[in-house]
Amino acid sequence: MDNLQDKLPDHYVYSHPVIEFMTVVAQTCKLLEHTDEYDQEEFIETLLKMLPLLYQKTIMLKQPEEEIDGFLEQFVTEDDYNEIAGMIKDMLGEDDAYLEVFHADMQLSDTPVLAFISENLADIYQELKNLAGNYQTVDIEVMTAAIAATLNAFSEHWGEKLLNALRALHHLYFQPHDKDDSYRYDEPAEHSHKNCGCAHHHDESDRREDLFNFFRNE
Repeated sequence: MDNLQDKLPDHYVYSHPVIEFMTVVAQTCKLLEHTDEYDQEEFIETLLKMLPLLYQKTIMLKQPEEEIDGFLEQFVTEDDYNEIAGMIKDMLGEDDAYLEVFHADMQLSDTPVLAFISENLADIYQELKNLAGNYQTVDIEVMTAAIAATLNAFSEHWGEKLLNALRALHHLYFQPHDKDDSYRYDEPAEHSHKNCGCAHHHDESDRREDLFNFFRNE
């Protein structure tokens, strides 16, 4: 890394913190693009190591001093986004859902807000992949504008989404669970949906209430 650094131009986009940040960006994109090559436990464990590093490397960056308003190409299509979100959703199954405790609607109502790890990670992927594509143009102005836009987006939304997904993944990884049970939380026996033999339908509102009760009493 040091030898490479010595050969790079003396500019913000090639500074040591930016190079380290872009390295983690590339690793994160690669991980999410190959989600289907992992089993669930390995995928969650890898994310628990990768996401804190991504947050750290991002928050350590300073905005570039020069303000450049350049055209930034969007490299992630809707199909790309849906593919990433779909792979993560398939990987996590019913563990994909969690309660969003910091959502603005929670301040106005007691109704729980259901969020999804897959959507958060797909949103993060979109930001990082677009950055990576613009950075690879090797156009200093485009690279600078792309980093600035990514840092602004980090403060506005994807940094919080990263932390929310990390909290949900931490819970999945460390809570006691039966390896043969797709659910990672223990439902009260009288409300258990697994093999209950009852005739009524367990819809999304039932699951939402179960999640709400679990995190409220955690």
